[in-house]
Amino acid sequence: MVDVISGFAVRFNDETVIAGEFRERIAPGAFTRTLKEKPDVVMLLDHDSGRVLGRTPTTLSLREDRAGLYFSLQVDPTTPEGQTALGTVGRQDVKGCSFGFRARAEEWADGGDRLPLRTITDVDLFELTLTAFPAYESTSASLRSETAAAAARRRCEAKMRKRGIAV
Repeated sequence: MVDVISGFAVRFNDETVIAGEFRERIAPGAFTRTLKEKPDVVMLLDHDSGRVLGRTPTTLSLREDRAGLYFSLQVDPTTPEGQTALGTVGRQDVKGCSFGFRARAEEWADGGDRLPLRTITDVDLFELTLTAFPAYESTSASLRSETAAAAARRRCEAKMRKRGIAV
């Protein structure tokens, strides 16, 4: 069996308040450029670079769709970090995500009687993290187990989709 944690690290157009200073949302397409460039993205626990769970392209796969940035992580249950992730996500104690990025393009709108709104339209992505306290409440992470054959088929289908082949 292969244990997989998957979900949405980002949901497009959902707003959150950052440090009580401004509202923020991520626009559809914000990850298009960076994903085409095949970035080296790591999956962490709570933004801790000492607690690496996976990395693109070996154990972490990413795709952008209409809803947001979807991830799928093959978890190694032989590592302490993998065991922690499997336990906390499996129980849904940890069920959200965050991400580390550098904004390449953004738009600002005056909030009027509300906080200003920052819309991020292009990012350099370098990290995803599983966390109990996501900045964006609409993110998700859940655990599923699959056979090795199903995991291989899923990886093959993902590669085909990347090449533009319908599956």
